[in-house]
Amino acid sequence: MNEPLVSVVMVACNVDRFLAESIESVLGQSFRDFEFIIVDFGSTDRSKSIISSYAAIDSRIKFHEIPNCVLPAARNMSCSLAQGRYIAVMDADDICLPDRLRLEVAFMEEHPEIGLAGGAVVWVDAADRQLGLHAHPSGDQEIRSALVERCTFWHPTVLLRKEAFTLAGGYRTAFVFAHDYDLELRVVEHFKCANLKVAVLKYRIHPYQVTLREHRAQTLCKLAAQISASSRRGHEPDPLNACQEITPALLAGLGVDEHILQNALASDCHNWVRSMIIANEYDAALKAAIDLLHSDLKYVEKWRVADICLIIAGLRWRRREFSQCMKSAIQAVRVRPKVLGRPLRPWLQRIGLIQAN
Repeated sequence: MNEPLVSVVMVACNVDRFLAESIESVLGQSFRDFEFIIVDFGSTDRSKSIISSYAAIDSRIKFHEIPNCVLPAARNMSCSLAQGRYIAVMDADDICLPDRLRLEVAFMEEHPEIGLAGGAVVWVDAADRQLGLHAHPSGDQEIRSALVERCTFWHPTVLLRKEAFTLAGGYRTAFVFAHDYDLELRVVEHFKCANLKVAVLKYRIHPYQVTLREHRAQTLCKLAAQISASSRRGHEPDPLNACQEITPALLAGLGVDEHILQNALASDCHNWVRSMIIANEYDAALKAAIDLLHSDLKYVEKWRVADICLIIAGLRWRRREFSQCMKSAIQAVRVRPKVLGRPLRPWLQRIGLIQAN
């Protein structure tokens, strides 16, 4: 039997709500020369039975079960099983558009210097309502410049040359909540990269199992990935190459003080709250914003703290909690009196609570 050109790799753990639609979006691709590796890493819901039912009717699915582990370890297992020249990453709660693989494979075949390619996405909420097109930089130089400070790929759109994944060393398990960013930073050290401008995936925005603790861990891992990449760019040994766990103490020893950490955490959580508002997940946005406001914000810039207070005020207003709304608005003014000069309607439009005309 000939080896497939593409290995689609998906890992799953307790995602039965979205899993069937995600699997079907892969099986329905216009490009057909692929195997579909699905690794379950400890589901206790219906995920395993859903995967098994599809594996029984489509021989392209290779279903494997492993004990519960961290996400990057499960991804490494799925990639280790890949037989294709290309590895297509897929998440179990997203939806491939029908021509995703055809477009990405054609692009990679035409550009042998590209080791990793992603694409634009259409955000959808938990009910599949579309929330707009979102794209990262497309050219290699733009990607490299932006990648220093933020992830520039939607990871479930990524198509990798298998040799690029192997040369980069795969996912590092210590970077649990930023394993994709860390991998991409290492791939670009050996290959050029690109993003297609066309949408190739519906990217699910939902609040399930997201907590401030996880936001903090994600920020720690993101900062660690940036420190590692900076050291390698300077031809220094990677200080986190043998790291088993990323902690605040570890980062402090590498020069990340509390000022940097608090502002990075506030920025990342602030952005997530805005995403939840776009997705009409107002309860999740309010909870995350309140949790953030009650965390240690001693070193966070005042404009950001005030903006968080105003977001809480707007969400309280939406819930008709008018007295709580006023308290949050007053708190914003106390933190930063300049907010009194901010026009109300443009602000409400900016945070997504009313529509622009």
